[in-house]
Amino acid sequence: MAGRSFDPLRALRVKPPGARRLPSVSILVMALIAFGFAVPAFAKYDVDIDAPRSIKKLLKENLDISRFAKRDDVSDDQFQFLVTAAPKDVRDLVATEGYFTPVVRTDVTTVDDKRNVRVSVDPGPRTMIASVQLHFTGAVTTEDRSRENAARFAFSVNEGDPFTQGGWDDAKNAALRALQAKRYLGAKIVRSQARINPRAHLADLSVTFDSGPTFTLGKLDVAGPKRYPAWIIDHVNPIEPGEIYDVARLNELQRQIQNTPYYASVAIDADADVNKPVETPLHVKVSEYPYNSIRYGVGYATDTGFHIQGAYSYLNTFGAAYPFTISGRLDQTQQYGRVQLAMPPDSHGWVNAVFGSYTITDVSSTKIYSARVGVQRSRSRQNIDTTYSLTFYDDRLTQNEPNPSTARALVPAWSWVRRDVDDPLFPRRGNIIRAEAGFAVKGVMSDQTFARLYTNALQYVPLGKNDLLVFRAEFGGVFTSGPSSGVPASLLFRAGGANSVRGYSYLSIGNNVAGSILPTKYMVTGSSEYQHWFTHDWGGAVFFDIGTATDTWGERVFQPGVGVGARWRSPVGPVNVDVAYGLKNKSIKPYLTLGIAF
Repeated sequence: MAGRSFDPLRALRVKPPGARRLPSVSILVMALIAFGFAVPAFAKYDVDIDAPRSIKKLLKENLDISRFAKRDDVSDDQFQFLVTAAPKDVRDLVATEGYFTPVVRTDVTTVDDKRNVRVSVDPGPRTMIASVQLHFTGAVTTEDRSRENAARFAFSVNEGDPFTQGGWDDAKNAALRALQAKRYLGAKIVRSQARINPRAHLADLSVTFDSGPTFTLGKLDVAGPKRYPAWIIDHVNPIEPGEIYDVARLNELQRQIQNTPYYASVAIDADADVNKPVETPLHVKVSEYPYNSIRYGVGYATDTGFHIQGAYSYLNTFGAAYPFTISGRLDQTQQYGRVQLAMPPDSHGWVNAVFGSYTITDVSSTKIYSARVGVQRSRSRQNIDTTYSLTFYDDRLTQNEPNPSTARALVPAWSWVRRDVDDPLFPRRGNIIRAEAGFAVKGVMSDQTFARLYTNALQYVPLGKNDLLVFRAEFGGVFTSGPSSGVPASLLFRAGGANSVRGYSYLSIGNNVAGSILPTKYMVTGSSEYQHWFTHDWGGAVFFDIGTATDTWGERVFQPGVGVGARWRSPVGPVNVDVAYGLKNKSIKPYLTLGIAF
């Protein structure tokens, strides 16, 4: 046994994503070398890969002789094996990109006791997809052909496309997921074939999907509740037993549970047993927040400067899962505090709450002190949030001129938000709409009779894969026969800033009185933006904004702004950096915003 040693080098081939499993003797040969009886002499070498850009990175990162060049423990015997195996390695790798007739040449030269390996590759013609045949069996052929069409649409390779193993695998998996997303949870691929003609450089693809039976949704099987009653999850469950299986409904159930303050994480799974498709159980596993929690954060926005915010919550007030929350925020324009006591959701998912808040806003030489107390009833269902409230406002406004104004009002109100977008964090298609309505009656804890309306809409229109149009429209109006000073200032409107009319300072468009910009009865803004995405995460934008805020609609003056910006899909949400020029005030303003402003 003298002289026996174990060499740590292993010629385990690392294949790129989508690579086919091809026969190889490298593992056996390298194992024999590793357990040889002679102590090896180590070889040092460099590798130069001469290949088209389309495959050069693939070879450099995955070719064995290239990967092991970084090591200093390659023996001479192992080096010779790597050189000998290189042509087959190349053929295996480039085949995954559709090149089945490559010409490979390997040259080894030695200069000053250091070897240089040159691997020259002419990949030859790329194999193109000649035909694609998708076949379907099972209930989908008679029940819901729209699901078959969805699977066909999701299959992402077509006749005339270059063949790659990764693209072929991705297309099959995408089509299967589309079929499984609704009705056919147990769908599977029963036959898959890629017939390659290396002489003609053509590929014929065929896949057969079996949809299996239609699945329906059953009752919840909940695991994890310890601190809070399990019926909370039942109360926010939007799914009725017997509904046709739809992954969108499972996602909605998950959102509904996570929208409550009690659960840190939610996982939902459904049984995919094709022998028991009727009312398949839904397994819900939750992890709970503790009774006490503290959240805080710091940040920066162009409009409001640096800010700090925090909240304390106790989720088991009265021992009955009543959430009690104290929250606040401080920035350069506003100081805000709020106290709220809520109830758990009732059997229809509605949450009742009482609250009180106090806000000081100091913008454009105008200070608004707003105290509020009220009750509200709210519910989130699917993509729609609805709130009914009764709020008492007690506002005081100070400006450059003497004699501050005060106004009080008891306002019954309704608000409604619908989010119908393809991606809640990075939308490319769909719209978001918000609407609010409220009123007050003079003498009923109110100084003046008025009605208030507000609406805001965002529309996303994709243009191909890399371009996007974003339109925004906003309207606010307070309708009253009296002056705006009789309405609580926090219910009136101003415009300007990153999420309003860019090119103008934050809330600088309004009623100018002695240098103070006062809130007004009416406000209208609009925006159109064109985005081009250079990569998945980075893009640029050009935009045009316009808006006005006025007490007298006949005397309105619109303020336009134009600009350019950069867009980044960051890990925490969209980040926008803009530079805008106000055409009326002839000023240039920079803006930094995070997230969807809505």
